[in-house]
Amino acid sequence: MSGFLFAVIAGVAMSLQGVFNTRLSDKIGSFKTTVFVQGTAFIFSLIALFIFGYNEQGKFGDLKLINKLYLTGGLIGVLITYTVILSIKNLSPTVAISSILIAQLLSASLIDALGLFDTKKVIISANELVGISIMLVGIVVFKFLKF
Repeated sequence: MSGFLFAVIAGVAMSLQGVFNTRLSDKIGSFKTTVFVQGTAFIFSLIALFIFGYNEQGKFGDLKLINKLYLTGGLIGVLITYTVILSIKNLSPTVAISSILIAQLLSASLIDALGLFDTKKVIISANELVGISIMLVGIVVFKFLKF
Protein backbone atom coordinates (compact mmCIF):
# COMPACT_ATOMS: atom_id res chain seq x y z
CA MET A 1 0.00 0.00 0.00
CA SER A 2 1.30 3.44 -0.80
CA GLY A 3 1.94 6.09 1.83
CA PHE A 4 -0.74 8.27 0.26
CA LEU A 5 -3.38 5.55 0.65
CA PHE A 6 -2.40 5.06 4.29
CA ALA A 7 -2.76 8.84 4.78
CA VAL A 8 -6.24 8.81 3.21
CA ILE A 9 -7.29 5.89 5.43
CA ALA A 10 -5.91 7.69 8.49
CA GLY A 11 -7.74 10.90 7.59
CA VAL A 12 -11.09 9.16 7.13
CA ALA A 13 -10.58 7.12 10.30
CA MET A 14 -9.68 10.22 12.33
CA SER A 15 -12.79 12.05 11.16
CA LEU A 16 -15.03 9.08 11.94
CA GLN A 17 -13.38 8.52 15.30
CA GLY A 18 -13.79 12.18 16.24
CA VAL A 19 -17.51 12.15 15.53
CA PHE A 20 -18.07 8.72 17.14
CA ASN A 21 -16.16 9.75 20.27
CA THR A 22 -18.12 13.00 20.50
CA ARG A 23 -21.46 11.13 20.27
CA LEU A 24 -20.24 8.71 22.95
CA SER A 25 -19.17 11.61 25.16
CA ASP A 26 -22.69 13.06 24.86
CA LYS A 27 -23.88 9.98 26.80
CA ILE A 28 -21.03 9.22 29.22
CA GLY A 29 -18.86 12.37 29.34
CA SER A 30 -15.58 13.38 27.74
CA PHE A 31 -13.21 11.92 30.34
CA LYS A 32 -15.01 8.56 30.47
CA THR A 33 -15.05 8.47 26.67
CA THR A 34 -11.31 9.16 26.58
CA VAL A 35 -10.68 6.31 29.06
CA PHE A 36 -12.92 3.96 27.08
CA VAL A 37 -11.33 4.87 23.73
CA GLN A 38 -7.76 4.57 25.00
CA GLY A 39 -8.60 1.32 26.85
CA THR A 40 -10.14 -0.34 23.80
CA ALA A 41 -7.25 0.93 21.68
CA PHE A 42 -4.82 -0.74 24.10
CA ILE A 43 -6.70 -4.05 23.98
CA PHE A 44 -6.94 -4.09 20.19
CA SER A 45 -3.31 -3.00 19.85
CA LEU A 46 -2.27 -6.00 21.95
CA ILE A 47 -4.39 -8.32 19.81
CA ALA A 48 -2.88 -6.84 16.62
CA LEU A 49 0.62 -7.18 18.08
CA PHE A 50 0.15 -10.89 18.70
CA ILE A 51 -1.48 -11.52 15.33
CA PHE A 52 0.53 -9.29 12.99
CA GLY A 53 3.49 -7.70 14.70
CA TYR A 54 5.08 -10.30 16.92
CA ASN A 55 7.95 -10.92 14.47
CA GLU A 56 8.48 -7.24 13.76
CA GLN A 57 11.95 -5.82 14.23
CA GLY A 58 12.89 -4.57 17.67
CA LYS A 59 11.69 -5.55 21.10
CA PHE A 60 10.17 -3.73 24.04
CA GLY A 61 13.55 -3.78 25.78
CA ASP A 62 14.77 -1.37 23.09
CA LEU A 63 12.61 1.35 24.65
CA LYS A 64 15.49 2.16 27.01
CA LEU A 65 17.63 3.06 24.00
CA ILE A 66 15.52 5.91 22.61
CA ASN A 67 14.99 9.53 23.54
CA LYS A 68 12.59 9.52 26.52
CA LEU A 69 10.57 12.33 24.93
CA TYR A 70 9.36 9.84 22.32
CA LEU A 71 7.76 7.73 25.05
CA THR A 72 5.08 10.41 25.55
CA GLY A 73 3.11 9.38 22.44
CA GLY A 74 0.45 7.67 24.55
CA LEU A 75 -0.01 10.78 26.67
CA ILE A 76 -0.35 12.83 23.50
CA GLY A 77 -2.94 10.31 22.26
CA VAL A 78 -5.06 11.01 25.35
CA LEU A 79 -4.75 14.75 24.73
CA ILE A 80 -5.73 14.27 21.09
CA THR A 81 -8.80 12.17 21.92
CA TYR A 82 -10.04 14.60 24.56
CA THR A 83 -9.45 17.80 22.57
CA VAL A 84 -10.97 16.39 19.36
CA ILE A 85 -14.12 15.55 21.33
CA LEU A 86 -14.28 19.08 22.74
CA SER A 87 -13.59 20.75 19.40
CA ILE A 88 -16.29 18.78 17.55
CA LYS A 89 -18.71 19.36 20.43
CA ASN A 90 -18.13 23.13 20.34
CA LEU A 91 -17.77 23.60 16.59
CA SER A 92 -19.04 21.28 13.88
CA PRO A 93 -17.23 18.21 12.54
CA THR A 94 -16.23 20.12 9.39
CA VAL A 95 -14.91 23.23 11.14
CA ALA A 96 -13.24 21.22 13.91
CA ILE A 97 -11.49 18.77 11.59
CA SER A 98 -10.49 21.59 9.22
CA SER A 99 -8.98 23.54 12.11
CA ILE A 100 -7.22 20.40 13.38
CA LEU A 101 -5.86 19.76 9.89
CA ILE A 102 -4.45 23.28 9.61
CA ALA A 103 -2.88 23.00 13.07
CA GLN A 104 -1.34 19.67 11.99
CA LEU A 105 0.01 21.18 8.77
CA LEU A 106 1.50 24.18 10.56
CA SER A 107 3.13 22.09 13.27
CA ALA A 108 4.37 19.48 10.77
CA SER A 109 5.80 22.29 8.62
CA LEU A 110 7.62 23.66 11.64
CA ILE A 111 8.98 20.21 12.49
CA ASP A 112 10.15 19.79 8.87
CA ALA A 113 11.61 23.28 8.57
CA LEU A 114 13.59 22.99 11.81
CA GLY A 115 14.43 19.30 11.48
CA LEU A 116 13.01 18.63 14.94
CA PHE A 117 12.80 15.21 16.62
CA ASP A 118 15.42 13.53 14.45
CA THR A 119 13.63 14.34 11.19
CA LYS A 120 15.39 15.41 8.05
CA LYS A 121 15.25 19.19 7.56
CA VAL A 122 12.93 20.16 4.70
CA ILE A 123 12.66 23.58 3.12
CA ILE A 124 9.09 24.91 3.27
CA SER A 125 8.20 26.72 0.06
CA ALA A 126 6.02 29.75 -0.46
CA ASN A 127 3.53 27.49 -2.27
CA GLU A 128 2.99 25.48 0.90
CA LEU A 129 2.50 28.62 2.98
CA VAL A 130 0.01 29.98 0.43
CA GLY A 131 -1.85 26.64 0.49
CA ILE A 132 -2.17 26.71 4.28
CA SER A 133 -3.29 30.35 4.12
CA ILE A 134 -5.99 29.46 1.59
CA MET A 135 -7.19 26.72 3.94
CA LEU A 136 -7.42 29.25 6.79
CA VAL A 137 -9.44 31.57 4.58
CA GLY A 138 -11.66 28.60 3.71
CA ILE A 139 -12.47 28.01 7.37
CA VAL A 140 -13.32 31.69 7.86
CA VAL A 141 -15.58 31.65 4.79
CA PHE A 142 -17.21 28.35 5.83
CA LYS A 143 -17.77 29.27 9.48
CA PHE A 144 -18.27 33.01 9.63
CA LEU A 145 -19.42 34.42 6.29
CA LYS A 146 -23.06 34.10 5.35
CA PHE A 147 -24.04 34.65 1.71
